[in-house]
Amino acid sequence: MFNQIKTAALSALVGLGTLGAIPAHADSLYLGFGNNQDPRFGVYTGDDYDGYRRDRDWRRRGCSPDRALDKAERMGLHRARIVDVSRRTVKVVGRQYGDRVVVVFANERGCPIIYR
Repeated sequence: MFNQIKTAALSALVGLGTLGAIPAHADSLYLGFGNNQDPRFGVYTGDDYDGYRRDRDWRRRGCSPDRALDKAERMGLHRARIVDVSRRTVKVVGRQYGDRVVVVFANERGCPIIYR
């Protein structure tokens, strides 16, 4: 009976020792023994991902009409409005210095200007 307990304890010690050899990416794997407020014990994996990164990447993937309008207004267009949205372009029309101005943005990250 004592040999079985000794073997189990040695196996657990070797197993915990190998966890230290595993490369953890951005502290995604840690061994917790608890503290005064939280007496839990265990091995925890994963990071504190709240979904913000996914939403941010989704917004940056292309040029949305709202982003194109914001960029056109920052360029000095007054009364800017969306005229056409296609798979490749976003077309915005507005007024600048009393003249009618058409700005075409590429439907890519950053809304690069194709035509002005």
